[in-house]
Amino acid sequence: MASNELLIILYSYLCQHAKENGKIPSITEMSDELGISVATLREQLEVTRALGIIESRPRKGIRLLPYSFKPAVVQSVTYAVALDDSNFQSYSDLRIQIENAYWYRSVCLLEEQDHQVLLEILDKAKHKLNRNPVQIPHLEHRNLHLTIYKKLDNPFVTGILEAYWDLYESIGLAVYTDLDYLSRVWSYHRRMVDSIISGEYWLGQKELMEHMDLLYKRIESKPIHLFE
Repeated sequence: MASNELLIILYSYLCQHAKENGKIPSITEMSDELGISVATLREQLEVTRALGIIESRPRKGIRLLPYSFKPAVVQSVTYAVALDDSNFQSYSDLRIQIENAYWYRSVCLLEEQDHQVLLEILDKAKHKLNRNPVQIPHLEHRNLHLTIYKKLDNPFVTGILEAYWDLYESIGLAVYTDLDYLSRVWSYHRRMVDSIISGEYWLGQKELMEHMDLLYKRIESKPIHLFE
């Protein structure tokens, strides 16, 4: 039986048991019910664990996790960047196009409390940039972008965007210390948020894409060392 066929059988089995009684049987029980050897099951369960489908804890057994596209994306892109640094540029370009394509749908879903969250993120970032020494508002950068797109009911879009920020940290872009660059980035963020709150979504999208151009040029100029 091919590996992908085994995974389909295993996923169907796990989902069925999770829906019926919320409990996943032990590996030995699964082996008996599915007619698959314990060794083969262990291999396939390692795949599902790496993909964020299950978690396994001592004395608590196996638990099915909510679906997330992010783990699969992170693993795949990490490998791609290890093969060729320029692959991160390609992935970054994909993320840019996705944010652009889903901009209007996303910002229209945001409510007043979401606007307030965005304003609080801006204030936190400003506070960090005004400190001596300066602190890099990376968490705020991540949270601002993900907050804008958080209400999309599309796990594949949000998975790609969430994975981008994990990888952004991995390659060291989160520790960039050029204050002029950071100030420009957060000026764009301020105008983006102001445009969202005022309902001038077209203007916010324009600021988004100009801000993305700054990032793209930065990635082009920065050597990537993923496994330092």
